[in-house]
Amino acid sequence: MSTMNTVGRPTAPAVDHDFKHPTLTGARGLLQDELLIFETDGWMKTGVDLPEPATDGSDLGALVRRDPIGLPGLSEPEAMRHYVRLSQKNHAIDLALYPLGSCTMKHNPRLNEKMARLPGFSDIHPLQPVSTVQGALELMDTLAHWLKTLTGMPAVALSPKAGAHGELCGLMAIRAAHEASGQHAQRRKVLVPTSAHGTNPATAAFVGYTVVEVAQTDDGRVDVADLASKLGDDVAAIMVTNPNTCGLFERDILEISRLTHEAGAYFYCDGANFNAIVGRVRPGDLGVDAMHINLHKTFSTPHGGGGPGSGPVVLSAALAPFAPAPWVVADGEGFKLLEREEDEAAQAFGRMCAFNGQMGMFVRALSYMMSHGSDGLRQVAEDAVLNANYIKARLSDVMSAAFPDGPCMHEALFDDEWLKGTDITTLDFAKAMIDEGFHPMTMYFPLVVHGAMLIEPTETESKAELDRFIHALRLLAQAAKAGEVERFKGAPFHAPLRRLDETRAARSPKLRWTAPEGANMAAE
Repeated sequence: MSTMNTVGRPTAPAVDHDFKHPTLTGARGLLQDELLIFETDGWMKTGVDLPEPATDGSDLGALVRRDPIGLPGLSEPEAMRHYVRLSQKNHAIDLALYPLGSCTMKHNPRLNEKMARLPGFSDIHPLQPVSTVQGALELMDTLAHWLKTLTGMPAVALSPKAGAHGELCGLMAIRAAHEASGQHAQRRKVLVPTSAHGTNPATAAFVGYTVVEVAQTDDGRVDVADLASKLGDDVAAIMVTNPNTCGLFERDILEISRLTHEAGAYFYCDGANFNAIVGRVRPGDLGVDAMHINLHKTFSTPHGGGGPGSGPVVLSAALAPFAPAPWVVADGEGFKLLEREEDEAAQAFGRMCAFNGQMGMFVRALSYMMSHGSDGLRQVAEDAVLNANYIKARLSDVMSAAFPDGPCMHEALFDDEWLKGTDITTLDFAKAMIDEGFHPMTMYFPLVVHGAMLIEPTETESKAELDRFIHALRLLAQAAKAGEVERFKGAPFHAPLRRLDETRAARSPKLRWTAPEGANMAAE
């Protein structure tokens, strides 16, 4: 028999054996089985009827194709169905809650998409004369104004393309500042807490610094005493995430800033979690010298799956002169770009990329800011923190919170203490979540928490959706404690693919499809 759950919907039986009865076709109801496009039939046909060419193509010389094109000939409905079927095999924010911790997978308002497609923004080219893109430059200048206003910082570099690219920008500005003061040769260390994002130490090493680890206290925050003992005239900067990767605000942030500056070092703040404090806290007031802002996390531009991204970097007065080119500046004749180290940008450390950044992301971010207003952005942070604390409160009786004392910020962090004795791991639990229709939370991160499960609901989820997610996790937790090991060890049962060897996939990925020997690739 089915039962009613806490939101009034019938639930499945306690044990679901559907996975033991696969369908005859490989399809599952409305989820159609789908081959790779290269595995489909149609190599001997085309999707469009074309007349025979009037010439033999000899005028093209060496450009004439000599080999098959290597693509199947699909009609428009075949191509459309192929990609729709593939899309139904992926989890997406438009399908359900996406609880990845430290990633802020929030809803992207469609209004932003409409604005980004306006002529004059979507169809311009970075090599156009500046006189023909005055509106775009004004938008960039306006976005820069509000980023500086929200962070309390006097300068911003818009060109970095992502968070890690922004970290690189900030550290290069710090290095340029030390070079200008003649201290670069002696300041060769960067201090990084154990709970930092992995890109922090990687970026510092890439710039040429030696990374020194700073310890964490039992309550999940920077150990200020350990930090103080490692600060000295050989330290170039510290890199601190605030709110940190445990989902907690660094209570001693002002002391951290004071100690850093007294040692002659700069304070780099990883701004990946700015969504938790936007409109509530200005990093400049905390003594931050440089901070990247992930526009996709705080201002709802798409994540991009590796691009396009955008990671503007705000800079303190001490670092502002070293911001990379190009600079958008206004004079009596309008807006212009300073492309080289000249005039105000004489001390710029160089360029981060060929052009000016991601225009489409700038439009989306400014659209988000203007549609929310200052009060709306403040509510974004408040609701993000409220939702995370709601999840923490509702699950703490069946799962073990990593830091149970006091509220969290935008993320609820659990460990695997509650799974001891069940023969079920964090990975097993995450795979079982897939069967319930939810993408797993971030697993095993931060590394300072054993078996970590990091959940960030964001501010865009309703209470009803949070309750649906919580209900699923509570049922899974109860099943784990009841000894239903098979449910977890074999999961996922209902996904398009079963459990994969993820280690092997990461180390030996198949990056391209190879045709079986003797297969016809195209009409000759």
